[in-house]
Amino acid sequence: MTKDKVLEAVREMPQEFELEELIERLIFIDKVQKGMKQLDEGKTVSHDQAKNIIKSWQK
Repeated sequence: MTKDKVLEAVREMPQEFELEELIERLIFIDKVQKGMKQLDEGKTVSHDQAKNIIKSWQK
């Protein structure tokens, strides 16, 4: 994550906010950025593969 992304997130927050709200937003932004990077790198699974992975968790 870049400092610019953090500052942008802070600017988008209301004047008064809980620190936890900002932390949650930063974590969300970070996870989305990582997911987009994985997508760009072709590190994805198909819908069927995802369904099989989830089924394996239920065993």
